[in-house]
Amino acid sequence: MEARFAARFAGLTPLLRPRSVAVLGASADRLRIGGRPIAYMLERGFRGAILPVNPNRDEIQGLRCYANLAALPEAPDVAIVAVAAERAVAAVEELSAAGARGAIVLTAGFAETGAEGATTQARMREAARASGMRLLGPNCLGLFNAPIGFFPIFSSSFEGGWPLPGRIGIASQSGAFATHLFVVARDRGIGTPVCITTGNEADVTIADAIGWMAQDEGIDVIAVYAEGFRDGDVLRAALDAARAARKPVVLMKVGRSALGQAAASSHTAAIAADDRVTQAVLGEYGVARARSTEELLDIAQLATRRIYPAINTLGVLTVSGGGGVLVADAAEANGIAMPPMPPAAQARLRALIPFAAPANPVDCTAQVFNDFAMVGTFLEETVAGGYTTLLIFFSQVGAAPSIAPRLREHLAALRARHPEVLMVLSILAPAALVADYEALGYTVFADPTRAVVAIGAIGRIGAAFSAGAAAAPPALAPVPLPVASPTEPMAKRLLSRAGIAVGAEEVCATVAQSEAAARRIGLPVVMKIVSPDIAHKSDIGGVVIGVASLDDVARTHTLLLERAASRAPQARIEGVLVARQYAGHELIMGITRDPVFGLIALVGAGGVFAEIMDDVALHSCPFGADVAATMLRSLRCFALLDGARGRAKTDIASLATMLARLSAFAAAAGPRLVAVDLNPVIASAQGAAAVDAVILLRE
Repeated sequence: MEARFAARFAGLTPLLRPRSVAVLGASADRLRIGGRPIAYMLERGFRGAILPVNPNRDEIQGLRCYANLAALPEAPDVAIVAVAAERAVAAVEELSAAGARGAIVLTAGFAETGAEGATTQARMREAARASGMRLLGPNCLGLFNAPIGFFPIFSSSFEGGWPLPGRIGIASQSGAFATHLFVVARDRGIGTPVCITTGNEADVTIADAIGWMAQDEGIDVIAVYAEGFRDGDVLRAALDAARAARKPVVLMKVGRSALGQAAASSHTAAIAADDRVTQAVLGEYGVARARSTEELLDIAQLATRRIYPAINTLGVLTVSGGGGVLVADAAEANGIAMPPMPPAAQARLRALIPFAAPANPVDCTAQVFNDFAMVGTFLEETVAGGYTTLLIFFSQVGAAPSIAPRLREHLAALRARHPEVLMVLSILAPAALVADYEALGYTVFADPTRAVVAIGAIGRIGAAFSAGAAAAPPALAPVPLPVASPTEPMAKRLLSRAGIAVGAEEVCATVAQSEAAARRIGLPVVMKIVSPDIAHKSDIGGVVIGVASLDDVARTHTLLLERAASRAPQARIEGVLVARQYAGHELIMGITRDPVFGLIALVGAGGVFAEIMDDVALHSCPFGADVAATMLRSLRCFALLDGARGRAKTDIASLATMLARLSAFAAAAGPRLVAVDLNPVIASAQGAAAVDAVILLRE
C-alpha cells in the first residue's frame, strides 16, 4: 500500500482512540444529543479525559464544564460537535486552530440540504484541512470503540444492551442502519466492538473506515453498508489493505445511479451501468456482496472462523434426505462444488447402514442415533472425503436432550482432529445450546440454505486471498489523440498502432473507388457510411453486409449516401467504408470511464443486440492476458467460443490478447478518453478482428 494511503487511514486513530475528548454542546440531559455521549462514556468507563463545553453550565453529569474551547486545560485529541449548524463551522475552525486532531460533527443541515448547505460544508472541510485535522461527518451518528469505552454517538440503541466482544467492525454511511446492524448482531450474539458512521463524508469516507479497520489488530472482519463511493483510488487502497491483511469485507451496497450524459453515445457505457461497475471492482478484491442484513451478518459471522478455503468443496452430512436435496440445490445455485464421496468410503458407510445414501449429501438417516458410535464414524468418513467445508444438518435432533450431550462429544472430537476444515452446523436449538456448539468451533445456522449462501461467499473470499499476482498488462507508450472524436477508420488506425487487430478496409469517395477497393479486399464485403457525426451507423441503415458483386458495390455506395442524406441530413459525410466481411462469433469489447472508478473494460456477447443479450464481464484497466482470459471464461456465451456442439473453437488466446491491449490502450490514452466501442469483434479459429470501432473523446 502506498505511504499516502497508509497515512490517510492511520489518521483516523485520534477519532477512535483519543486520550481526551471535548463535547461541544454538552448537555446535562442524558437523553439529548449533547448528553448521550457523555453518559455512555461515563457508564462504560472511558479512561480518557471528558471535557464538556457549554457556556451556560459549570458542571455537567458530574464533570467540570468549560465555557468555551479557549478555557480547556488542553487541546483535545478529538471533539464531538453537537451545536447548531450555524455555529458548527466556527467550532471546527476553532478546533483546527487549537490543534485538535479530530472532530466528530453530529450536527445536520449541510450538504444534505442543498447547494447552500454544501457550500457551508466545504468551508468546514477546508478549515479542518488547514491543520490536518480529520473530520467525521457532518450529519453523522458518530462512532463507538467499545473495548475502550469510547462512545461519541447519540443512538438510543444502547438502551437495549451494549456491543458484545467480538472481531467484526461496522462501517456505514448511514447512522441509523449502522445501529440497526449492531442491534441485530447483538441480539444474535455476534460481537461488533467497533462501528464508524460517516454521514455526509466531508472528509472521512467509508473507504477510510475500511482502511483503518484493515490495519486495526482488534478487527478480523469488516461489515459495510454503503450507498455510494466518492474516491475510487482510496477505496481500492482500502480493499487492497484488507485483502493483504486477510480480512474479509462483507458489503451491502444499495442504490443505483446513471453514469452521465456520455452513456447515451456509447454501447459500452450503457451496458456497464453504475452498479455493475461497482460489482466488478468489488469482485477484483474478493469483497462479499450481501443482499440483506441477515445475509451480511451470516457471512461476517462465518468469516470470523478465519478459515478461507482457496478451493471450496462442500461435504454434507444429513439426517434428512429432503434436507440434503435442499442443500445440494443451494450449493449449485451458489457455485459450490459437491464432489461425491470416495467409493471405498461409500462402501464402508453402506456396510453400517444399508439404506443410507452415502454419495454426497451423505444421508445417514436417524438410524445412526441408535448407536452413537456410528455418528462418529459417519462424521469422520465425511470429513475424510477431502472436503474443505463440512455442513452437518441435524435439524431439531441436535437439540434433543437425549442426543445433544453425546453429539457434542463427537463434534468436539471432530473439530479437534480437523482444525483446517470450515465446519457449519444446521440445527434448531435454544440460544444456550447454540452458543455451546459454537464454542466448539462450529458456526450454527437454523436454515441450511442460509448456511450455503455464507459458505459460498467464504469460498469466493478464500479464492481472492489465495490468488497469485496477475500478469503485467501490455506496455504501451502514451497514445496521441486527435482533437475531436475520430471517425471509424481513424479510430481503427489508432487501435492498430496499439496492436489491436482490425479488419482490412478502405474509405472511398466515389463508386469507382469502392469497386476498386472491393476487388483488392475480396468479395463479399461490408459497406458503411463514414461520418464523425454518426456514432451508431446501423441506426440509420448506414451498414450493409454481404455485398457480393461489383454491381452490388456500386448500388450500395449510392444507397448509403442517399440514406445518410435523408436520415441524418446534418451529418458530415466523409465517404463510404468498404471492409472485408469476416465470419465468426460476434463479441463486444469496450472501455467506459466511470466517474468513481475510472477506466473499466468490458467484453461480452456483441452485435446489434449487445444490450439485450446482457452477457458481459468487466474489469478495471489496465490488465494482462490472464485477467482477460478469466473475463472471457466467465461469459455465458463462452461455451460457444470454446467449440460447443461440434463448432470450431475460436482462438481464445488472440481474444484475450486483444482485450488486454485494449485495456492498456485506454490507460495510455490519458484523461480525454471517454469511451471505446469495438462492436462487433469477430472471433474465429483464425484469430479476432475489430470490424467496427467508436472512440469518444472529451474535446
